[in-house]
Amino acid sequence: MSRKNITEDFTILVQNSEKKPFVYLDSASTSQKPKQVIEAEQVWYERFNANIHRGAYDLAEKATNLYEGARGKVMQFINAENPKSIVFTRGTTGGINTVATSWAKHNLGTGDVIVLTEMEHHANIVPWQILAQEKDLQIKFWPITETGELENIDFVDFFQNVKLLCITHVSNVLGTINPLEDIIPKAQEQGVKVLVDSAQSIGHMPVDVQKLRPDFLVFSAHKMLGPTGVGVLYVAPSRFTEMYPAETGGEMIREVTKDKTTYKPMPWLLEAGTMPLAQVFTLGEAVDYLSGIGMKKIQHHDNLLVGYLYDQLSKISEVKIYGPDKDKRSGLVSFTVEDIHPHDLATLLNNYGICIRSGHHCAQPLHDKLNVSATARASVYIYNTREDVDYFIDKLKQIIADWNDLSKEFY
Repeated sequence: MSRKNITEDFTILVQNSEKKPFVYLDSASTSQKPKQVIEAEQVWYERFNANIHRGAYDLAEKATNLYEGARGKVMQFINAENPKSIVFTRGTTGGINTVATSWAKHNLGTGDVIVLTEMEHHANIVPWQILAQEKDLQIKFWPITETGELENIDFVDFFQNVKLLCITHVSNVLGTINPLEDIIPKAQEQGVKVLVDSAQSIGHMPVDVQKLRPDFLVFSAHKMLGPTGVGVLYVAPSRFTEMYPAETGGEMIREVTKDKTTYKPMPWLLEAGTMPLAQVFTLGEAVDYLSGIGMKKIQHHDNLLVGYLYDQLSKISEVKIYGPDKDKRSGLVSFTVEDIHPHDLATLLNNYGICIRSGHHCAQPLHDKLNVSATARASVYIYNTREDVDYFIDKLKQIIADWNDLSKEFY
């Protein structure tokens, strides 16, 4: 993958690099957008802006076709069998909350158990805690090992009375790739439905729902070169008849009378009101961009780069890395530096034009498990290179040396 060809598409990287060194290592939080994606949103408003599914005029019909065309693109991107499985949401968080309100609320009852893993993002914890309080459900956590992988369990014993497993595909802190091809069928053999948080995997590797066979899968556009404010909820066709409206209002209805309302089928059942039309269209362009490169090629690039990042950080004695070995992770490395708080480290790196994330990364239970209040996180994507990593490592070493010298002066 050519850095020059890729980087030239990302105006924000080019413009910042013209003034001073600029290395963006925070794609796990949000990816940068190529100009093709940025221009697509403008094209929508300039050429296609009309509400969908309602107008009898040409522009409205064109807008409807483009919106539903984006649904088709996403269907092909994740290899879904049915376009009706693709529901547009406001993001991963919105997708998880939709499952909680449109499926779990109506299909789970007193005493039922929901299993979460200890590496889940808050978005895949808090909705289930709220629902558990409302429905008298129980929450059980699948523990992780010291290397940041899921512990081996007896599925028959562990999943007794469990009705739903909510699991991340790739941890946003540890980078751990969970072996869903093995986990999902074993859980489903016990009658457990499975929701997959694919936010950190969707832009970095092929995600094939016909191979994984989840009941639900969610992701955000903004982590895969797309716009903010839109995401996708995949619902397996076998779950269609179990779904209820998450929100009510325009568009999701079939007929409304003074006495009752009937609803449209999936996916429109879960798309109430005017959707983020321009953003859905723009997501379709992001899918085209990624598909044009090829997800296997992107996965290969990211694996090589995150492996190189892992190796270089491992050579620094003051650095502690969290999570599994480099061949079991995707996209990111979280770490701490001896005697330097992650927030201070991120601030100091910013002085050299390096962007990393610091904090608990919306995963406080995981950080409690790791016995650390915060970590620094460097994450890579298609526009990053070994030169980016080298620059980051060089400045990190310089910061550590300067910090140690300063500490000696005071102590």
